[in-house]
Amino acid sequence: MKRLSILCSLLLALACQPSFALSPAGDATLRQIQTRWAEINYQLPTGQREAAFAGLAGEAEKAVASEPDAAELHTWHGIVLSTWAGAKGGLGALGLVKQAKAELEKAIELDPQALDGSAYTSLASLYYQVPGWPIGFGDEDQAEALFKQALALNPDGIDPNYFHGDFLLRQKRYGEARAALERALAAPARRGREIADAGRRDEARALLAQVKEKLE
Repeated sequence: MKRLSILCSLLLALACQPSFALSPAGDATLRQIQTRWAEINYQLPTGQREAAFAGLAGEAEKAVASEPDAAELHTWHGIVLSTWAGAKGGLGALGLVKQAKAELEKAIELDPQALDGSAYTSLASLYYQVPGWPIGFGDEDQAEALFKQALALNPDGIDPNYFHGDFLLRQKRYGEARAALERALAAPARRGREIADAGRRDEARALLAQVKEKLE
């Protein structure tokens, strides 16, 4: 009976572990998507980004279809959809952000720790940037809760601290925003993400300048 109890406990523990389903080929595709996203977001002229993100979203969708249990690919499909929505703008973008939300929620369901909790950061960003009811699903309290989860998994990361800083600035919590943005600027470099890191640091510096003006 004791052995049976131990076996049951072991099986339960294994069932609760996240599924690391990303194959080597999927990992290579993920890196390509990340690199192309950074090139579009930070190097392409504004007027060319919507079409470029649309194409990249198609590639990300194919990647998810090939490995539907890979939380990393669902996360990046959601990120691409959300930035495509930002490039598109207007009410026409709401359908894209709803798709992005579904992909990020799926990533969290599969493995909340994937990519250091990036899905939490991206989902939090949607919740504070999308309009609230009756137009959209925006919810500042939900965004705050998701940021707490993101930062618990990646307290020194550039993205969770940058977006949290932006959220706090919009909340007029200037002292907290300054601390978050300073952490973003102090974040360690990410191998293979040089373009994204450089662009995000520029954005963090610009926001930090706004915060400092508010604090003067």
